[in-house]
Amino acid sequence: MLILDAGKPLHNMPPNANKSTCHGIKLLFQIFVAPLLTALISARTIFLLKLIAAGVMLFLYFGFSPTPALANKYAAIVIEEISGKVLFSRNADHLRYPASLTKIMTLYLLFEDIEAGRITLNSLIPVSRKAAGRSPSKLYLKPGQSISAEQAIFALVTKSANDVATAIAEKLSSTERKFAQRMTRKARALGMRRTTFKNASGLPNRQQKSTARDMAKLAVAMRRDFPQFYKYFSTQNFSWKGRKYGNHNKLLSKYRGTDGIKTGYINASGFNLVATVERKGIRLIGVVFGGKTSRSRDRHMMKILDNQFKRIKTITVRRAALDLPTTLPMASPKRSQKRYKSLPTKKTTTYQKSVKQQDEFINLDVTGLTGADIISTTSWSVQIGNFAQRVNAHRAAIIARRMADEVLGMTPANLSLVNHGEMPLWRVRFNNLDEDQARTACAALFSAGQRCIALAVPNISRG
Repeated sequence: MLILDAGKPLHNMPPNANKSTCHGIKLLFQIFVAPLLTALISARTIFLLKLIAAGVMLFLYFGFSPTPALANKYAAIVIEEISGKVLFSRNADHLRYPASLTKIMTLYLLFEDIEAGRITLNSLIPVSRKAAGRSPSKLYLKPGQSISAEQAIFALVTKSANDVATAIAEKLSSTERKFAQRMTRKARALGMRRTTFKNASGLPNRQQKSTARDMAKLAVAMRRDFPQFYKYFSTQNFSWKGRKYGNHNKLLSKYRGTDGIKTGYINASGFNLVATVERKGIRLIGVVFGGKTSRSRDRHMMKILDNQFKRIKTITVRRAALDLPTTLPMASPKRSQKRYKSLPTKKTTTYQKSVKQQDEFINLDVTGLTGADIISTTSWSVQIGNFAQRVNAHRAAIIARRMADEVLGMTPANLSLVNHGEMPLWRVRFNNLDEDQARTACAALFSAGQRCIALAVPNISRG
């Protein structure tokens, strides 16, 4: 028998065969056995490493990530437009990069200047060397070219053209830096407390941040303040110099009821989207930040909107078809002598939520409370708008009452004088409504193209 024992001589072999036999066995081991063992061990090791890596990747993708989005970039919110009621919220107040969602504010200020008469839809916007040098997405405008204000609107809504955004900024405020400062001031005026703008396009800037909640507020303000311009956000495509550009917002064509508003993407943000959808009298606003891809972002948006449409109550709107009066009363109808108190606006006041409160709301009244925008609900008001002249306020109250006569027909309008900066304005509200009445009234007014905000009046206690 041949016995191999490390460190000991071979037994049962002739003495003169010891060395040659050992050498042969060693050579055989080195030539055939060692490579075979090495190959088997290497293959198995590589297979195990690959298996472990695949398991880690699956865990990170399915078990760790809470949504189809980049975890450190993800944020989302869904609100009901009329009331500001928050239906879904994830990281809604965490700072994120807005990317081209920035252009919603750029368009807001452009619409503001058009409405004020400082510019028209046909006004030409010159293109500077700085604007032409902006990185894509762009129309590749050249220095010295010009584009009309209306074409610029289409370019921002569909192509999300960065060169056009900078050109608009320079047209309205002489420099993009000054325009960004104006954008930030307007954000504060609209209640977007955590948003800072540094450029008009959304191109990368570490200091340009916003939140999902703030972007939802901006979407509400856009349709509320400029309903006559909101149609631009549903534009499917835009032609420029013989080339057609499609809208990046694919929900317009593949998700029923979508009528706006804007997409955005930079590496630091992931894929962003703000969308407005209306079904059966219910209007929802959805905001998603940090999608991994545009498709996964769209799927996630549709999923969270679907879930909220299933939960929320459907409003049945019935509006009387009455002609508007040819003469206006000198005073509002005296159906009640009861006086209604305005909401307090002192910054030193502390508001506490009711213990029984379950719903969360975004305060969409920019002239109202300055405390937290999550409020409890006891009674509701419908705000029609603010007007420079009292007679226009009366006219708006009469129109609103006739458009939503089922709710407002016997409800007195409350006209109060408020200050917007240094300008006194007449504010029109219908008070002492419940939630269903306020929502129904606003749905009727929105369907008639009228402005409306449903306000939840909080229970207030001092801390």
